[in-house]
Amino acid sequence: MNLCSPLRRRLVGAAGAATALAPWTALLPASLARAQGKVQLRVSTPAVPDDWHAKMWTVFKDELEKSAPAQFDVQINLSGTLFKQGAETAAMSRGNLELASPSVFDFAKLIPEFSIFTAGYVLRDPDHQQKVYNGPIGQELYKLVSEKMDVTPLGAAYLGTRQLALREPRTVRTPADLKGLKLRMPGSKEWLFLGEALGATATPMGFGEVYLALKTGTIDAQDNPLPTVRAAKFYEVCKQIVLTSHLVDAVLVVVSNKLWNSLNAMQRGHFQAAAQAAIRYNNENRVKEEGQLVEFFKQQGLRVDTPDVEAFRKTVQQAYLNSEYAKTWPKGLLDRINATR
Repeated sequence: MNLCSPLRRRLVGAAGAATALAPWTALLPASLARAQGKVQLRVSTPAVPDDWHAKMWTVFKDELEKSAPAQFDVQINLSGTLFKQGAETAAMSRGNLELASPSVFDFAKLIPEFSIFTAGYVLRDPDHQQKVYNGPIGQELYKLVSEKMDVTPLGAAYLGTRQLALREPRTVRTPADLKGLKLRMPGSKEWLFLGEALGATATPMGFGEVYLALKTGTIDAQDNPLPTVRAAKFYEVCKQIVLTSHLVDAVLVVVSNKLWNSLNAMQRGHFQAAAQAAIRYNNENRVKEEGQLVEFFKQQGLRVDTPDVEAFRKTVQQAYLNSEYAKTWPKGLLDRINATR
């Protein structure tokens, strides 16, 4: 064969191109590599389209595309359409999902030490929350998450400060004033304990049932951050907001260990940077929105009251310190959280 023939030149060129691509394709797990050479990143979140927790995933996608162009195919699935809330981490361990933002309560179910973040009045405000999660305490607990749940946390996104919304107004100064109030809480034992610690009668109920239950009087109240109260239109069936500020809540942005372990150092850096940009976007907008909503609810005709928060804090913290939950907290952890400034 003539070594200088057109066919020979094409074969040599193709072989060279394949060799040049080999280092990149070697980085990709076969199950994740797409025909065009991109890594498939499936995101599942229960957040609805207008929620900042939904919008932050678009920020993640855009930032990742800027820093690692044409390397990843980010597929965002909202409103729990891919996996229901609470099922994400199991799907990730099976290799059916790459990214998610589960609730802190989901982690507490499997990692008892994490239950400290489900306790009322432990975190003071969004700034305190971020300092705790981004510091040594967060890193220690993230290591447990990776070891026990097969996912790697990239950061904590502020979900909001939870307040009470009541169907009918009442004078609320201390936990004693909530006695007999049927307060809807999510169905896990951690949530129900918090409701009881606040002084109410905790009533388990799915989120999708809350609006009708408030309207018909099946429940007397619900607890959620103010942006959720507006987004779910609970203000239409409530007459009072009580600013107990009992829980500074979060979701964790996590990536499956299967994917994380397949990435090189540079790609991991891109992931971390994109996640932090998304979290900042969420946090800034959520804090800003919370600051505007008290006036919004007043304009809707709701009464907005601030109780004796210190009385609530003392009662709730004592309930936790006397509970089984506190026994699972590492020695000195609560003091370290309180000392974080």
